[in-house]
Amino acid sequence: MADVIAVVGPTATGKSDLAVALAQRLDGEVINADSMQLYEGMDIGTAKLTVAERGGVVHHLLDVWPLAQSAAVAQYQLLAREAIADIRRRGRTPILVGGSGLYLRGALDNLEFPGESAEIRGRLALELDELGAAEMHARLASVDAAAADAILPTNARRILRALEVIEITGAPFLATMPAFESVYNCLQIGLDRSDLDDRVALRVDRMMSQGLLDEIRGLLPKGLRQSPTAGKALGYAQLLNCVDDQGEVTGDLTEALAITVRATRRFVRRQRSWFRRDPRVRWLDGAAADLTTQALRLVLP
Repeated sequence: MADVIAVVGPTATGKSDLAVALAQRLDGEVINADSMQLYEGMDIGTAKLTVAERGGVVHHLLDVWPLAQSAAVAQYQLLAREAIADIRRRGRTPILVGGSGLYLRGALDNLEFPGESAEIRGRLALELDELGAAEMHARLASVDAAAADAILPTNARRILRALEVIEITGAPFLATMPAFESVYNCLQIGLDRSDLDDRVALRVDRMMSQGLLDEIRGLLPKGLRQSPTAGKALGYAQLLNCVDDQGEVTGDLTEALAITVRATRRFVRRQRSWFRRDPRVRWLDGAAADLTTQALRLVLP
């Protein structure tokens, strides 16, 4: 059996539930690899499993970052590898789960992150303020189409980082990524399904009925709007545009939810493209009635 298992793929495919089912059968513990589930209090909008839904399985790297923290893949890499080592040291199976492709590669692969330049980053930040994220994304597309395809046009932080790395290294951003070589004996199980467009719409509706707007209101005093990363998350960013700093609705919630659905569907296509490039991923239909059985056959052939 592999030393490390990862359940990967697009949003809304059922990854979290499969990871719990595998952990229950393999004496495992789950390590979160969803960049937004790292943040404290972002529960409903990130589809974070409740304690009851975790089925008694220990979960690592949930709610470990305050909202004010900027997401850093290099820091996540350190935390994830510490968790993997701890779980393995206790004789249990680490199971990573999430759809944040760069975070997963950072945890699992021989990936070293390029340095940073405060000068370049500062200059690019000023250009972002002047031109906007869409124009900076277009610039990225002109010099590295593959990177632009993998990064949402609204994700200003990642756009700036990609442009910074390109300027520092003189090479395309994704060219700094290593070959598909894991540092572990790892099995990656990918989930996909044909009904994701419908599932995304249902998921957004369910999040609203579960209280996403109230969750956002509760996070406003904690700095959600000012957060460089958390406040840009899908769903949160769109609803933040509809409420004032006291949480009063000032915009069109119906249109905000429609925008969230469209943006999430685009994100699903980007996730699918990212993970499909990795030849190591063993794909399963997330809609299969015997999904757990099929996954266990891959784990224990």
